[in-house]
Amino acid sequence: MSADKSQDEGLHVFNELAGLPASGACFLIPGPTGVLEAMLTYSVPPTAFSPIAVVCHPHPLYGGTLSNKVVHMVSKAFNALGVMALRFNFRGVGHSDGRFDHGVGEVQDMLAAVSWVRQHFARSPLWLAGFSFGSFVAYSGYRQAGAEQLLLVAPPVDRFKFAQDRGVDVPWMVIQGGADEVVNPESVSLWVAQQPQRPVYECLDDASHFFHSRLVPLRERIVRAWG
Repeated sequence: MSADKSQDEGLHVFNELAGLPASGACFLIPGPTGVLEAMLTYSVPPTAFSPIAVVCHPHPLYGGTLSNKVVHMVSKAFNALGVMALRFNFRGVGHSDGRFDHGVGEVQDMLAAVSWVRQHFARSPLWLAGFSFGSFVAYSGYRQAGAEQLLLVAPPVDRFKFAQDRGVDVPWMVIQGGADEVVNPESVSLWVAQQPQRPVYECLDDASHFFHSRLVPLRERIVRAWG
């Protein structure tokens, strides 16, 4: 390995981060209908090749935001793995422009967030994640986004069309609460069993939809599976 290559691999991304808000601060990025509110978090100094995960929040019409506690915990799990996490508000939420578009426009919002990531962290592997409605957005757009790993938490497979012509063709994981009162756990288990390429599947038997009192086990399952 050349000295130049070795030095390049050890570069921290502080040059890329220069001028951006500190970890955990909100800022605005370009979106399809104006701007999108976003937050970048990381727990260790990332390198120029550190993965970055774009995390999608639950349904905007039912209180979903980038501050949702499940989305927050998923981001913390990624950070514990040395993965940067970019959360963002879909159109019409918080300081993001636009209005709810039934999942169609929200996929475009996610792709806009990915475009921002590609612009600022071009060499970072991209991961994609979503909770509830956000998992539908992540699943629908992961291939166009070029994601290398995919995480779905409580995917509402009975409420939205979770269908890929070729199935998911990257490493992926599904986490479901066994006591989910919004998403039918049996439907998710059946859907997982029908996938051509099976994901890592974790069911937290006593977890509700929002993982009340089960957020730490949620984080632990992600870290254990992808650590």
